[in-house]
Formats: sequence, C-alpha cells, structure tokens
Amino acid sequence: MASPVLAFAQSADPERWQLNMHPGVTHLSHNAYDAHMMALWICVAIGALVFGAMAVAMFRFRKSRGAVPDRDFTHSTKLEILWTVIPVVLLVLMAAPATSKLIDMYDTRASEMTVKVTGYQWMWKYEYLGEGVEFTSRLARKSDEVRQSGVQPTMAENPNYLLDVDNVLVLPTDTKIRFVITADDVIHAWWVPALGWKQDAIPGIINEAWTDISTPGIYRGQCAELCGKDHGFMPIVVKAVPPAEYQQWLAAQKAAAAPAPVESEPAPVEPQPEAAPAADSTAAVAVAG
Repeated sequence: MASPVLAFAQSADPERWQLNMHPGVTHLSHNAYDAHMMALWICVAIGALVFGAMAVAMFRFRKSRGAVPDRDFTHSTKLEILWTVIPVVLLVLMAAPATSKLIDMYDTRASEMTVKVTGYQWMWKYEYLGEGVEFTSRLARKSDEVRQSGVQPTMAENPNYLLDVDNVLVLPTDTKIRFVITADDVIHAWWVPALGWKQDAIPGIINEAWTDISTPGIYRGQCAELCGKDHGFMPIVVKAVPPAEYQQWLAAQKAAAAPAPVESEPAPVEPQPEAAPAADSTAAVAVAG
C-alpha cells in the first residue's frame, strides 16, 4: 500500500529545476493552475508581439538603412484607442474566470466533514468536529534530533528532513472537506501546496477553506507565516486515503480515545437471618400431655 501512495505523492512534490506550477490534486489547485496558465500565455503573446515589433523597428528602420525619423509626428487617435481597448479586453478576459474561481474557493457549502486546525508555537492541533477525534502534530523526533545534533543532513539519509511529523492529518479522497482555521497564540498560516491554497490562522478569528483531494498520497506543507524562533520547524503532512480506509482509521482512533470501562465492584451480600430451631417433637408431645 505504501509504494503506490508514495508514487502518487511524488507527482505533486516539487522537483529539482522545476520551472512551472504543478496542477496539484484538488479542484481548487486545478483552478489556480488554469488561471496561471491563461495569464502566462497571454503574457507570452504580449511579450512576443512587443519584442517582435521592437526587433522589426530596430532592423528595418535603423539609420544605416537610411531611415529618417518623423519629426512632425505627435499622436495617432487610432493607435491610442487600440492600445487602450486591447488591454481592457484582455483584463476582462482574465477577470471573468478568475472571479468565478475565487467565489468557488470560498464556497464551503455542501461539505461532508469539518476539520478544525489550530496553530500553536510550534505545532498544529487537528480536531475532527463531530467525531470526537483530536490530536496534535509536530516535527518528527528524528528530524528534531538531526536539527539539534549539528550533523549535516543528506537527502539519502533524510529525504524528508524537517518535513515529517509525529501525527499526520488523515483525510478521505473524493470528499468535500471544510476547514476552520485559527490560532491560539500568534499568527500562523496553514499551507499545503498540493491542495492549492494557503489560509492564515489568526488568534480570535475563524477562517474557512475547503478541499477535495482526488488522488491518494502524502502531501507536505509548512507554516507560511513568520511565527517565532521555530517557525521553520512547523511542518504539515496530509495523508489522503480512500474513503473506506479512512473510515477504518477513524474507527481505530475513536476506539483508542474511548475511556476504558470501569469495573464495578460486586454488591455486598447481606447476611440471612438464622431460622428458629424447630421444636423437639418429643418435648412438644410431653408438654401437650
């Protein structure tokens, strides 16, 4: 089971010399990727047009070819209208889908479960609301030991150095999950790039977000808001599993958190009153006589 999960997770992890965004594994991350790619290609087209026009102008109208500058040129009404209308049209073309995607990002309705995330210095607390399951998640002991030992970590020995935790956040795939995010002390920010969003955790304020993970895997993130001396040692690990496996995990967590049954002491046995001795039949006959 571990190998396929790691293989899926690797597809969403950043790679060496990666130049572009990754689409991620959620509906919102795909929305962000699509908006980014649309803006990128529009910028590429504008850049090609502008630099192409500059190249043509510098080559065809250079002094060595006898070009003479027009000293009487002041302005062109047609050009001014053109270079005003075109940017407005491009902005509208980008703003319309971006606005719908932004509205979608904050629509937490019809969520199937809610997870409360609370930031502390320097760990996270997760509560599965309505399920009675909660735990804290902090930097894994091995990473902490390497960090404080002075030993130079290597990718071969510590592939997830400073990105491992003691308790991972387990979530089901293909499920709309609502997050309520806050903090207990200072401002933090809960950020897992593969999910496609980052949300501030602010003391006294509840922020909302949602996700629906499409691919099982392990997805890593970090606190993205400077929150003190150990800000860099506050990782996040999300493990996405199929719904059936999630239900098994949740049942095991509930069983582990359930209080142990208290053995009741047996009720004391009350002593029975002794029965009166039966009258001797012979004595009774004698008295009667």
